[in-house]
Amino acid sequence: MPTSHLSATLQLAFDLIRRPSVTPLDEGCQQLIAERLTACGFQVQHWHWEGVDNLWAVRGDQGPMLCLAGHTDVVPSGPVEHWIHPPFSPCIDTEGMLYGRGAADMKGSLAAMLVATERFIAAHPNHRGQLAFLITSDEEGTAEYGTKAVVERLRQQGQRMDWCIVGEPSSTQALGDMVKNGRRGSLNGQLRVQGKQGHVAYPQNACNPIHLAAPALAALAAEVWDQGNEFFPPTSFQISNIQAGTGATNVIPDTLSVLFNFRFSTESTVEGLKQRVADILDQHGLEWDIQWSLSGLPFLTEPGELLEAIVHSIRSVTGRETLLSTSGGTSDGRFIATLGTQVVELGPVNATIHQVNERVLASDLDQLTDIYQQTLERLLS
Repeated sequence: MPTSHLSATLQLAFDLIRRPSVTPLDEGCQQLIAERLTACGFQVQHWHWEGVDNLWAVRGDQGPMLCLAGHTDVVPSGPVEHWIHPPFSPCIDTEGMLYGRGAADMKGSLAAMLVATERFIAAHPNHRGQLAFLITSDEEGTAEYGTKAVVERLRQQGQRMDWCIVGEPSSTQALGDMVKNGRRGSLNGQLRVQGKQGHVAYPQNACNPIHLAAPALAALAAEVWDQGNEFFPPTSFQISNIQAGTGATNVIPDTLSVLFNFRFSTESTVEGLKQRVADILDQHGLEWDIQWSLSGLPFLTEPGELLEAIVHSIRSVTGRETLLSTSGGTSDGRFIATLGTQVVELGPVNATIHQVNERVLASDLDQLTDIYQQTLERLLS
């Protein structure tokens, strides 16, 4: 499809979507972005770790820093034959919807960020403060060698970052109706309960770990971990998988394995949750062990300069009042927030992310460009 009639944002979105950058591949997306940032006066660095591409670019050398962050990797397309239009051949249909893998999550946001930056710099070549980009190809994957690793490098360098906008698709029904000003923490556990294998006809000679663990699991599921607060819902505990047995109907298993997850608010701590789980398991007399894995700590950006600039920009462009939320899963914002940075996620409607026929209203990306540009002007002009 010819793109000459499209806006600058949509032309760039097309160029990015055409590149099949399934995580952790980048397929040249960051090089395309880097060339345009360099033309705007950014100092660009590329960091490659374990097959992951990362870009860090900065313009300016003093004053408050605003970082625009995102990822070029996308999830797999799923069955190509189920797509109305090929997933890596962007297309705008008769209803104005832009189809393509990454249209919403989040190549559309990256295009809007870059074009907004180009326009801002053209209007304010001597803007105050510093403007930065942090882009990775490892957000949809393991997230070990992307933003997390970049943040550790920046921390070692003593890099300060005051504000950050992550282009995750935060909107629900209409552009700008919701932004994420925080996220819950995520703590994973793999519980192993020990029993004794035996024949089901002779339970007195065995010890069934499923029977032993069931009351404890029910207690964990019923526990009130905290009440949440004005920004976060109460902490939740969810079991995602249970495995036991040999596959035979006449064998009592010797072990039970349970995978579970906490999505926790700032009212709870990692160590506190671990201890309370241990207490409940011990109260039920189980022989157990747990392998813990922390995906991210909760973070919160309270109302201040960044949120004020974003809320006013959304209102100016769309006429909408935005809702602040900490709902949903995790994002790379959890890593950036560890630098003491105010982090807000703002992007297009998320209704079709990770789905077949991912799509976003094309005109929303042009409006998103205007929102980003006005936010830049409010903070750095």
